Amino acid sequence: MATYGLKIFAGNSNRELAHQICDSLEMPLGRAMISTFSDGEIRVEIGENVRGADIFVVQAGAQPVNDHLMELLVMIDAFKRASARRITAVIPYYSYARQDRKNKPRVPITARLVADLIARVGAQRILTMDLHAGQIQGFFDVPVDNLYASPILLPYIREHFNGDMVIVSPDAGGVPRARAYAKILKAGLAMIDKRRSDVNKAEALHIIGEVAGKAAVVLDDMVDTAGTLVEATKSLLDKGATEVHACVTHAVLSGPAIDRIENSALKKLVVTDTLPLRPQAAHCRKIEVVPSCRLFSAAIRNIHNEDSISTLFEILH
Repeated sequence: MATYGLKIFAGNSNRELAHQICDSLEMPLGRAMISTFSDGEIRVEIGENVRGADIFVVQAGAQPVNDHLMELLVMIDAFKRASARRITAVIPYYSYARQDRKNKPRVPITARLVADLIARVGAQRILTMDLHAGQIQGFFDVPVDNLYASPILLPYIREHFNGDMVIVSPDAGGVPRARAYAKILKAGLAMIDKRRSDVNKAEALHIIGEVAGKAAVVLDDMVDTAGTLVEATKSLLDKGATEVHACVTHAVLSGPAIDRIENSALKKLVVTDTLPLRPQAAHCRKIEVVPSCRLFSAAIRNIHNEDSISTLFEILH
């Protein structure tokens, strides 16, 4: 058992999730003032003693992404200069994760740049969920705990989606995740062969696998503009799926996403609360949110107590 105090603080990106995590741990959220000067500079002031404490800073890559990233960096620096014993950055959604490789000439690997910034400023551990690319863990020179949303989404699928079902991966990269879900749920497996013509633009071309007469559940780590999801829904229904649902970890939902979802044939979009929903999304009848606070609170408790968190990756069959 750790002998130094656990304290949880939050930036402005997802304070509701931070409060839920603290409620689950039966402790208050730490006092910190995060504001801006008149020219937009981030201003942080920690409102309590953190000397020798085990600090967890909850800050997701929500919109506006760059402001919230800067908030995280400034907060970590403040805790370091206030002599915190250890600082863990709790990043439910890791922004810039899609820029994880040099896939064109003269482009940056921004996911690595962000990792360098967070570690260099003083974070000694990272806690996140469903990284867009698993190799991003290797971009850090500090320990990274990448939680899976499966302990949250699998029970929901079991409870709400009955009958003949097929788990659908929206691309080749998501097949291992979809295969694991399909095996546990004893469901069919399918994949969408798509080609991305530009950033945030993808065209579903071909369904690989049998979906006719089955309820299709599209599984993905994030939904941004929902273009791919809407095209996938059309393709699945054209191939004979009886209905289409989607289970996604991170609800980015930018640009025309909500209008696309509301006007599509998608029956339901299930997301976690790693990102706060915009007001329009919160009122969308097709979107349902499942909480992630217990998973994060269990991970925080185990990290603080120097216990293993491997049990959080186990899924009951």
